[in-house]
Amino acid sequence: MRAITLLLICCFSLVGFAQNDKAFSEANTLYNDGKYAEAIDTYESILNAKEHSAELYFNLGNANYKLNNIAPSIYYYEKALLLDPNDKDIQNNLAFAQNMTIDAVDVVPKVGFSRLINNLVNTFNIDTWAIIAVGGVLLFVIIFLAYHFSYSSSKKRIAFVTSIVSLVVACFSVVMAFQKEALSKKDNPAIVFAQESRVKTDPNATSEEVFRLHEGTKVQVVETYDDWKKIQLSDNSTGWIPSKDIKLLKNF
Repeated sequence: MRAITLLLICCFSLVGFAQNDKAFSEANTLYNDGKYAEAIDTYESILNAKEHSAELYFNLGNANYKLNNIAPSIYYYEKALLLDPNDKDIQNNLAFAQNMTIDAVDVVPKVGFSRLINNLVNTFNIDTWAIIAVGGVLLFVIIFLAYHFSYSSSKKRIAFVTSIVSLVVACFSVVMAFQKEALSKKDNPAIVFAQESRVKTDPNATSEEVFRLHEGTKVQVVETYDDWKKIQLSDNSTGWIPSKDIKLLKNF
């Protein structure tokens, strides 16, 4: 009975993938014909079927860009970049879309030791750091066994030093993996979708306004309270914005 159930699940999955591929092709045809609104609807139907890919988000960004939909185009390019951070086409198109935004927010660069650590942690993703750690442990075990069964003092010395280095690399990679995970959890970006949003000092409509943001601006969400989000800009400015005015990027 379980085998039949698994078989049925596989069959339905294959049918779903085939339907999504067909819809994706139809959306691409609509886009090439200049029917951008219809293409967006078709692309979004694929998203509604829980199908996600950098290519899908990239095409959604392109279609919205053609219609001058600032916030959606930036949002989908950013989503595509999360899945494929090294894609040059996504990076270039995102830069074009960002040129349409109103807000000019300075970027405060990290300096000193903090910058060095961040650059080091971001060298690899979590999975790669984990693979390096596992490889280091395996290499340590193999070389330590070689050290144990070796009769030559010179070979023992080399094997011992190499095994220690392997263990240090493994431990370092574990630390980096945990640090990368912590940074990823702390990173909670969002895009402003409201045409204009008033950012407040406190999470209520009667509090003082500190600044205004416009559609397409990228922010970091650092806290949530009721229907408000505390945000931080790249220049370290902070304030509270209505939750409905922004859309989180990491929601898949």
